[in-house]
Amino acid sequence: MARHSADERREQPVEAAIRVMIRDGVGKATTRAVVAEAGLPLGAFHYCFRSKQELLHSVIERIMLRALAFPLVPAAAEASPHDLIRAPLHGYWDRVRERPDEHQLTYELTQYALREPGLADVARRQYQHYLQVNIDYLQSVARLAGIRWTAEVPVLARHGLDLLDGLTLHWLIDRDDARALAALDMHAAHLATLSVPRTDGVAGRSSSSVVSFSSDRRR
Repeated sequence: MARHSADERREQPVEAAIRVMIRDGVGKATTRAVVAEAGLPLGAFHYCFRSKQELLHSVIERIMLRALAFPLVPAAAEASPHDLIRAPLHGYWDRVRERPDEHQLTYELTQYALREPGLADVARRQYQHYLQVNIDYLQSVARLAGIRWTAEVPVLARHGLDLLDGLTLHWLIDRDDARALAALDMHAAHLATLSVPRTDGVAGRSSSSVVSFSSDRRR
């Protein structure tokens, strides 16, 4: 019989837990509910996880790594800085619209983690990860577009994260696609006003360049 790594053994119950939480809520994702959803015996849970807290930790990590993981966006040689700023944001929005239930779960998990003893640090790490993704996005755009930001990148990244967070939550409530996209485009236009051309001779993009709005950092 083939041996599986710890991560491989956890794959089924983690994905099952996500399905249960989306369907029934975080509070109802009991050990029994999760193994039943995964089609596993109860003993399998304790083979994979030492506690339900450890399972929740894995679920939050899985969700946070997927929430801002987007396909690379081709950057044409003639693309303007505004185009390079806007394209990854639309890539993010496509992912929100493809997985609305999972994005809704991220908010529930954050609140649950803040209230649950031993999990508050997981929520902080979740948002540290999101912040780093936004920093990577801004740095990637600046490099490829041959620009520099006129605001401090960590502050600009936090501003963008907070805007996207609120925009996503608002859309999950009203599902107003047109206004959500208009607000997203307004954000892209605003970011473009906070950039100036680089004058230090650093090379910009080529026709094969891509903009990446993703990060695999584990924190």
